[in-house]
Amino acid sequence: MEFLNHFKILESVIIVVIAFFLRLFITNSLKKIQTKFGFQNARILVTNKIITILIYITTIVVIAFIWGVDEKQLLIYISSFLTILGIAFFAQWSILSNITAGIILYINYPVKIGDTITILEKDNNITGEIRDIGAFFITLKTKDDEFLTVPNSIILQKNIKYK
Repeated sequence: MEFLNHFKILESVIIVVIAFFLRLFITNSLKKIQTKFGFQNARILVTNKIITILIYITTIVVIAFIWGVDEKQLLIYISSFLTILGIAFFAQWSILSNITAGIILYINYPVKIGDTITILEKDNNITGEIRDIGAFFITLKTKDDEFLTVPNSIILQKNIKYK
């Protein structure tokens, strides 16, 4: 029995080391991609964070299987978590739409951090420099050095003028 525990510890350490080196490899690859294609540093950082989270979640699941967590128990836990998350998003539908809009803005939108945009409204246009594109909001810095947060879904719904 003690031999089995030592073997599980060794397997767990190997998995953690592999995950660490995989993360380093991906980070270096993203830097090369950034240099080659000229992507913004902010986009590379967000992509690196997402990939790092996925690597660590996968590592935790693999280690859980090594230590004998039953697949059925793990699936019940994951499905319960996703159900609660789904109910929370349904209760806050605007949050879900802002996250979806944030992903769309991040992947496929002609403006980037540092660009100046004008959100065209009927009565009041909003002009500012994009300082951050987050999961829920875009942060704009106006000419008066004020910071405005605009929900991502509004950015997709309104007409935008940019240079």
